[in-house]
Amino acid sequence: MRKTTLRYWLCQILGWGIWPLLTLFIVYFYANDMYLKPKEKRNVFYAILLIEFIWNIIATHGLRYVLIKIHWIKLSFNRVIVLFIIGVIITGLVSFYGAKSTAVLTGYSLVEYEKNEDLKAAIAKEQALNIAGTDYYANLQKNPDNYAAAENIKKSTGWFRDTHGKWQYEDQNKGRFWWDIILTFILMALWLLLYMVWHYLERNRKDEVDKLSLEKTVKDLELNTIKSHINPHFIFNSLNSIRALVDENPPRARTAITELSNILRSSMQVEKMETVPLQKELDIVKDYLALEHMRFEERLKIEMDIDDDTLEQPVPPMMLQTLVENAIKHGISKKIKGGVIKVISRFTDHHFELIVQNTGSLGQEMAPEGFGLKSTRDRLKFLFQGKADFQIKKINGNEVEARIVMPISF
Repeated sequence: MRKTTLRYWLCQILGWGIWPLLTLFIVYFYANDMYLKPKEKRNVFYAILLIEFIWNIIATHGLRYVLIKIHWIKLSFNRVIVLFIIGVIITGLVSFYGAKSTAVLTGYSLVEYEKNEDLKAAIAKEQALNIAGTDYYANLQKNPDNYAAAENIKKSTGWFRDTHGKWQYEDQNKGRFWWDIILTFILMALWLLLYMVWHYLERNRKDEVDKLSLEKTVKDLELNTIKSHINPHFIFNSLNSIRALVDENPPRARTAITELSNILRSSMQVEKMETVPLQKELDIVKDYLALEHMRFEERLKIEMDIDDDTLEQPVPPMMLQTLVENAIKHGISKKIKGGVIKVISRFTDHHFELIVQNTGSLGQEMAPEGFGLKSTRDRLKFLFQGKADFQIKKINGNEVEARIVMPISF
């Protein structure tokens, strides 16, 4: 944060410092006599540049403060355009009139200095035309010579005497005001454009970094999930069951070897995919349940309630297998008489629901912060950007339900 603040102020000072330096360069080579002579006018000119420099920083810093407060970068493009126009106008007016007011209050107004110099010139012209001390201003319409002299003084200096003999001023360069304020608006528009473009690019860069970080996190989660799924106890139990079947039921032993091979192959390939069709995930789960059925025999009852329309729905690989494995490990295996595992897949209220119900109860070993359940939540969060939900709860007194709700398309 400190480094960002330092960089911001360096950009402010250097950015706004370029304008007075550029102005000085142009004046020095092309308007030296107009602004840098005599010495008093030069000092006023330098002071004006400093005052405008300070007010430009004050105005744009205030604009930045407002932009941060309203979180402008989250607004729609149309609102940003409106905000850009309003910001340029308000900031330009604050900078322009703030600098003009400060110059007048401090006595460093170039306009007032030039008006005073023009007044001196007007008085000198009166003397040069030999009308000083006369009431030539009272009968201008009746005396063509007096009228011509008064017009000459007014056009060259902007000053003239009214019918009472008091000096009045009429700016002969009225367009200069509009050029000055338009130039201020242009400078503010350039500042705001650079500010917004910079932050858009910075946000895109940050999004890219976050995306890469997210991808790495997801991969790490998937790899950890793979390791958790290749459960050595499950493999040893399956191999023992297969060994017992080699002599008793060779065809079933061969089938069991194929089922175990499918599960291991799927675990190895999961890191290459973010999602797989539900049908493919169900095939792995069926192989897994078939192997577990060899171990639990009649203690494990399996029910499938799968909506055919959901078979092509994309799901995170091995996620359903995680829920089924938890159901057996923390539910069926804890019951002497075993129990039932039911897998449900359906579309509900424009969402996709994947449910695993099992006989058992929620204990400490099924705590929500356990690795299997935590990895499930994390993967859903990363893949669906918070649009998916995962809950596990007790139902019907002696059953546990794990429910995943995902968007149909993402």
